Amino acid sequence: MWKQKPRSYMCVTSVPLILVLVVLVLLQFLALMVVAKVENFTRSEFPADFVFGSGSSAYQVVEGAAREDGRTPSIWDIFVRANKGVSKGASGDIACDQYHKYKEDVQHMVDTGLEAYRFSVSWSRLIPNGRGHVNPKGLEYYNNLINELLKRGIQPHVTLLHLDTPQVLEDEYGGWLSRKIVKDFTAYADVCFKEFGDRVLYWTTINEGNIFAIGGYDNGLAPPGRCSFPFGQMCTEGDSVTEPYIAGHNMLLAHSSAVKLYYKKYKAVQHGFVGLNIYSSWFSPYSNATEDVTATQRVIDFYIGWFMHPMVFGDYPDIVKKNAGSKIPVLTPLEPEDAPQNQNDDPSSSLSGILEYLKTAYGNPPTYIHENGQRTERNGTLYDISRVKYLHSYIGTLLEAIKNGSNTKGYFQWSFLDGLELFGGYETGSGLYYVDLDDKQLRRYRKLSADWYYNFLEGRTIRPDEITEVETGVFGSSTSKASE
Repeated sequence: MWKQKPRSYMCVTSVPLILVLVVLVLLQFLALMVVAKVENFTRSEFPADFVFGSGSSAYQVVEGAAREDGRTPSIWDIFVRANKGVSKGASGDIACDQYHKYKEDVQHMVDTGLEAYRFSVSWSRLIPNGRGHVNPKGLEYYNNLINELLKRGIQPHVTLLHLDTPQVLEDEYGGWLSRKIVKDFTAYADVCFKEFGDRVLYWTTINEGNIFAIGGYDNGLAPPGRCSFPFGQMCTEGDSVTEPYIAGHNMLLAHSSAVKLYYKKYKAVQHGFVGLNIYSSWFSPYSNATEDVTATQRVIDFYIGWFMHPMVFGDYPDIVKKNAGSKIPVLTPLEPEDAPQNQNDDPSSSLSGILEYLKTAYGNPPTYIHENGQRTERNGTLYDISRVKYLHSYIGTLLEAIKNGSNTKGYFQWSFLDGLELFGGYETGSGLYYVDLDDKQLRRYRKLSADWYYNFLEGRTIRPDEITEVETGVFGSSTSKASE
């Protein structure tokens, strides 16, 4: 019997009402489970245009082929090769090798009933020098993947940057610490919109912008691994006091520039949406005392409002500007010109809390949950009943939030395959499919959670308490059968 140390996390997506951008919000819960008030539910109870899928990222989970076909290193490659961070020194050089196995993986997606698949493009695979020359092999791979998804009836959702800035730009001018990256990122986005936008409608510019800034430039736990004492203790360079604000500011400018480009050059023809992904935890006051309520709002503003406020209201939250002072760059009148101007129950410690907050504080923008899953010990078990309980609980809670008025448009489980986790390397996994890293063929094995998700998407929601580890016939034999 397995031993499990579960960790849970989740991702939410939203779009301001005037559709200038899609705001993607990532939410992570460290509690083991949220108890859903909706226990019995079906796929058909969700809105007709609601989409269910699963996700991955280029370096972290799937692609591999890190040194093949013209790809150059990203900051993530260099980060793990220096044995930094908390991924146990593991690398994504091979990972799940979706670069070579994408057709097989798309078939698994079909077998799981996925309606959509979220993946990221490797900037340094598509444009090896960070700017200029487009790598034909990289272009071919992403075209092939997108075409295969569409051929099999799966909607592609594409992220442009998932913690993997080209190392060449980091070496040249410091990456996100320089305004120069705004121009280079916009040019990269232009290539993606031009080459793939005739088939891709849903774009994310930067994944987890706030955590990218904190992890990469404050505590040093994520690429490029910059920090200073006492905020981080494992970095050889960096300034935790100022650099997170500078990097975050430039990410917001790059996002705004890419959105402006899309709406000026592509929107009228492609009819897509562009957004930014924000990682967020929910916070509740310890008591109803004024100081506790004030402290709670302060941490929400620093964690979520830091990125949401500029995109919705055109400036940083007042409390952030007051506390950060001169350390945070000033948004000039020209910089927030594309930010939408919205007019406009006490949130819990749960999914419903963050969705309610988005509804009340930011005008209920259209929202997508981008990464929601449970990280567990990666020991080869296929009977991941705790993940089944997790998915059942969160999807039920999501349905309740929608019935209460949340404008949520989609849900993406994280992750489709077990891969490289930033926290835990290959010792933990979040996938619907187990990948045997000791097998030269990297065979994929379907887990119980994949079967549960398939049944749910087919209209048969099975309560976790109806499932036993002994084969009951509920899911057939696929829970223990290797995917060839």
